[in-house]
Amino acid sequence: MEMLSGGDMLIRALRDEGVTTVFGYPGGAALHIYDAIFRQQDVKHILVRHEQAATHAADAYSRSTGEVGTVLVTSGPGATNAITGIATAYMDSIPMVVLSGQVVSERIGEDAFQETDMVGISRPIVKHSFMVRDARDIPEVVKKAYYIARTGRPGPVVIDIPKDITNPFDTYPYEYPEKVKIRSYTPATRGHAGQIKKAVQLMLDAKRPVIYAGGGVVQGNGSELLTDIARKLNYPVTNTLMGLGAYPGSDRQFLGMLGMHGTYEANMAMHHADAILAVGARFDDRVTNAVNKFCPNAKIIHIDVDPASISKTVTADIPIVGAVDSVLSEMLALILESEQKPDASAVKNWWEQIDEWRDNHGIYTAPRYDNSGEKIMPQDVIKTLHEVTGGDAYITSDVGQHQMFAAQYYLFDKPRRWINSGGLGTMGFGLPAAMGVQMAHRDAVVACVTGEGSIQMCIEELSALKQYHLPVKIICLNNQALGMVRQWQDMQYDSRYSESLYEDSLPDFIKLMDAYGHVGIRVTKKEELKAKMEECFAMKDRVVFMDIAVDTSEHVYPMQIAGASMRDMWLSKTERT
Repeated sequence: MEMLSGGDMLIRALRDEGVTTVFGYPGGAALHIYDAIFRQQDVKHILVRHEQAATHAADAYSRSTGEVGTVLVTSGPGATNAITGIATAYMDSIPMVVLSGQVVSERIGEDAFQETDMVGISRPIVKHSFMVRDARDIPEVVKKAYYIARTGRPGPVVIDIPKDITNPFDTYPYEYPEKVKIRSYTPATRGHAGQIKKAVQLMLDAKRPVIYAGGGVVQGNGSELLTDIARKLNYPVTNTLMGLGAYPGSDRQFLGMLGMHGTYEANMAMHHADAILAVGARFDDRVTNAVNKFCPNAKIIHIDVDPASISKTVTADIPIVGAVDSVLSEMLALILESEQKPDASAVKNWWEQIDEWRDNHGIYTAPRYDNSGEKIMPQDVIKTLHEVTGGDAYITSDVGQHQMFAAQYYLFDKPRRWINSGGLGTMGFGLPAAMGVQMAHRDAVVACVTGEGSIQMCIEELSALKQYHLPVKIICLNNQALGMVRQWQDMQYDSRYSESLYEDSLPDFIKLMDAYGHVGIRVTKKEELKAKMEECFAMKDRVVFMDIAVDTSEHVYPMQIAGASMRDMWLSKTERT
């Protein structure tokens, strides 16, 4: 049996687990591990410029591939810098393993240099955590960590490793376990057959059905099955922010995103539905608005791999605990076998009502914003982005108005193409996320939609993009302010812009790109938008930053009215339902 040090064991275990890419940043407590990385060729390390960026890059790598993302950081500030990214992954159920160096075992608890209790600090925002006490445990701990991260409801796992455990002078026999079993951890796989039959019957009996799909459909590889079911039944589909791409965005049956900034037709259909098939969605507050007014006439089927998510917020009439792909596969088989078909007349009437809502107030049938002037409208930027990329790019985003415009107007026809921070709403996510996606898909078109505020939070990763030749395109909707904050201040605080404006402090992004060795393009005129965006994407081997001066006063609509039902929305600055 091969004898390896703890550091070599760790990297060998990653290789044997199938890990090819690690995002990280070195430091004293992790140097034995970094030396082990140097002495092998199978596991590639990507040197970020900040540990938060490592977690976002690994997170996006996972979202775009379906694999488990991997992060390596040192102790103390290295570990704490990773916390925001761990929380981001936790809120969106993204599988990730974070390897954190720790001070030597005998110094733990003594406030040693660069010591923090990483296990304690991260406990509320991880699926599980390990502290390695014996180097011989490393192979099994790594196997368990990746198994926990990817199975059931996915999520981040921390492995804290004291420096002495990776000492290169102490060697032990190495053997990587073929499989692992954890007695107290038995994630659901198949759903209850009886509940699935009840769900199918309810959907076949429905007069006003809606299929409501969330990020669990994407993470659970259920998009094709969901699409087959929707098309077989001819039922309308709406997606959450995290679920975009689970059903083709350009398809006639797609109602658009639902919720706080969802389309009029999606929110109205949900409110008036008599049956809702909720798949891989958690009924979060950005969807439901006031829970006591949510979909008052609907019977709800809720499919989720996490039993704790079902009936947590909204009571399910037919709960089904199980993996999305397995449950949808059984549902599709029952639908195909059933002699009963949907009520064609009722479904026809339902579609007529939906089309009326869509024609009157839908954002896709006619512009719901004034684009007749000289100013560049942010919605038109996203539409142009969709046109120039053929709707086939990987789009990452930061958080704010630009995120909502991208979600509304870039129609995603494939899963795993929309990469954004949904649950935590992390500004700074977009650029390192684009780096992670481009690392996973070297030949793909990757664009980061951002704002002049968000981009500055992790802008140092422009250096990493240079080092690894990752030609990400950055589309900055520059409205000279924290746009979503200013929108709320317009709507709720009589336009008192408390700390949401930059005045004259913004950098010259074009000069900044030049300093980093990249290309900057400034767009100030409406008529030059498309040509300059085509120029941007024609530079296939360069990082390009498009600094686009958009209308500074534009708001995101529709917008649900707080404390009301799904049907209660602002449709513009002066018009509400």
